[in-house]
Amino acid sequence: MDEINAATLSEEVGRLHAEHRRYAQRLEELLQKPYLSTDEQLEEVRLKKLKLHAKDLIVALEHRVPVTA
Repeated sequence: MDEINAATLSEEVGRLHAEHRRYAQRLEELLQKPYLSTDEQLEEVRLKKLKLHAKDLIVALEHRVPVTA
């Protein structure tokens, strides 16, 4: 059971890292533009929040202390 939980946890962390990279790549694309439209400005703010949330989840999962009975 612990191996299944560790594998699931590892998959989730991997998925979150991939999401974080996608958000960072899109933010980099936006920041390369000299001018952002209103929609792009909103997307920038949204991506920053999503990126931070993904990072918070990664840290929480990576630092999770296993509970022993």
